[in-house]
Amino acid sequence: MECEGGVRHKASKKRGINKIPKPCIVTIEEGRETLFIKRGYLLLLAGVLIGFLAFSMISLLYSGGRVQYGEGEMPNLIEIEFLYTSEKQGWIEEVTPKFEEWFKVRFGIDIRVRLVVTGTHDTVNRILDGSERPTVWSPASSIWIPYLNMKWRNVTGNDYDIAVDWTPLVLSPVVLASWRSHIEKWNITGFMDLYRLAKEGVNFKYGHPDPLLSNGGAMTVILEFAEAAGKRPEDLTIEDLKNETVIEIVKTIESKAIYYGKSTGFFGAWAAENGPDAIHFFGIYENVVLDNSFKAFKKWNDSIVAVYPEKGTLMSDHPFVILNATWVNRWQRFAAGQYLFFLLKPENQELAQRHGFRPANSGVPLDQELFNPSNGVQYEIRVPILKPLRGEVMEAIFTAWVKVRNTGV
Repeated sequence: MECEGGVRHKASKKRGINKIPKPCIVTIEEGRETLFIKRGYLLLLAGVLIGFLAFSMISLLYSGGRVQYGEGEMPNLIEIEFLYTSEKQGWIEEVTPKFEEWFKVRFGIDIRVRLVVTGTHDTVNRILDGSERPTVWSPASSIWIPYLNMKWRNVTGNDYDIAVDWTPLVLSPVVLASWRSHIEKWNITGFMDLYRLAKEGVNFKYGHPDPLLSNGGAMTVILEFAEAAGKRPEDLTIEDLKNETVIEIVKTIESKAIYYGKSTGFFGAWAAENGPDAIHFFGIYENVVLDNSFKAFKKWNDSIVAVYPEKGTLMSDHPFVILNATWVNRWQRFAAGQYLFFLLKPENQELAQRHGFRPANSGVPLDQELFNPSNGVQYEIRVPILKPLRGEVMEAIFTAWVKVRNTGV
């Protein structure tokens, strides 16, 4: 089925995107997106149920019903802290004031959401050292959940996981970005093609954020190691990361790096501003391609495009995790559940697309005006969506990084 016609999307104007009819079907192999959405709907439905029950109890309380609470148990104000990552900052800052108004109207209780935004690795460190005690944690990807749980047990000595249940908020796969002319010239389909080019003596320029500072950098390096080992990330072992052949492959790819940084967004903007000779390949999120592809074409007559690695990619799924922590009380947990429900509402998921994200709520259609090849991305993701690696292997990735990084950068 083809979707045609329609009025130009506001985001399309913002991004300078051309509208073309595209298929209205999106499929991700291995059922990974379906898994995300089923999880999301379970919590979404739970949020609706909790909200209904809580509202019923509040109504009974005010109407003289028989539901009893201890003194001071019914709050006039609920405060929650949301520790999240910068990729979705624009969207979160736009919708959170609307949530606070919605919550007040719905339940008659003031709600204040304290937004704390930083890098994914830093969010983990802040939770572990106690400098932040958030109600809700949202790293850029669920690959960090096993890692946080492992570190939580090791650092604190607790015998339970702090991140137990989660639901994706929005989706953006990691891609190997390049210029259309380079991809056509060198037939790039994944990270092992970069190794091939390097061994053939092709002098190309590569880059991605530092995995110790950026989720996008960590996900890119994980994919490099996975392709080098011929395994999926979930099957990687600590021994694989010590294998001399694997190390040599990744080190050869990294020898072509000209810059590491803190942000995937930097690479997209830098490439669009400086052109096809400034950098040839870079690991970033799909939404960064959307932000910069048309800008690049207008300036250089060559588009930035996303290569979805044929062996599979990792999804930056921005999980919403209500922490299983002693500092989170039941009213905060209730409010956080309502916050999740609100963020997954169709109108807010549609708004997230204007920021370049795919909706996690499957009831929201993907905008074909945004997600199409003319804007450097594919409407339908045709490669496997890979599962996270184990926490101890994630930690070993950071150790291996010291061995493979380009020390001259």
